Amino acid sequence: MAAQRHQSRRGRAPSSGQRAPNQRGAGQRGAGQRAPSQRQLRVGEELRHALSRILARGELHDPVLSDLSLTVTEVRISPDLKNATAFVVPLGGGDSAEALEALNRAGAFLRSQLGREVHLRHVPRLSFQADGSFDEAQKINALLHKPRVSRDIEQPDTGESDPGTSGSRGGDEDDGR
Repeated sequence: MAAQRHQSRRGRAPSSGQRAPNQRGAGQRGAGQRAPSQRQLRVGEELRHALSRILARGELHDPVLSDLSLTVTEVRISPDLKNATAFVVPLGGGDSAEALEALNRAGAFLRSQLGREVHLRHVPRLSFQADGSFDEAQKINALLHKPRVSRDIEQPDTGESDPGTSGSRGGDEDDGR
């Protein structure tokens, strides 16, 4: 019987309750996008740490980057591990456009330094982008602190609730059953 199960798995297409092996993660994200694999996440995190160490050492001799402290917030890597996008934020509100240009100019040097720090078969090509998540968080925080929104959030609870949501049987507790 075990031989039959093994043979049937190999010879037939997956049943309706099973996914085909090549459909892993399909449909979870937008059209054409898959969730990153565990390997992509691990390699991206390792590259983020290595880039942070390289930038902290101050080995870049670009005048724009010499006086600027940068935070590498995330590194996203392509499924084939050949391209990586590093999201950076200048600390202290520096000019991110100039910093991004300088980082992209120094991409080859940073890639060579990454090759010494991270043991991968192929070191990915680097591109840098500004991380806008902190700006979005500030916008949301500002919205939440507007008087109109604060008034709605801090509105006192009157103790009354919707009749459809209270009670164990929809409001007919006192009918004597």
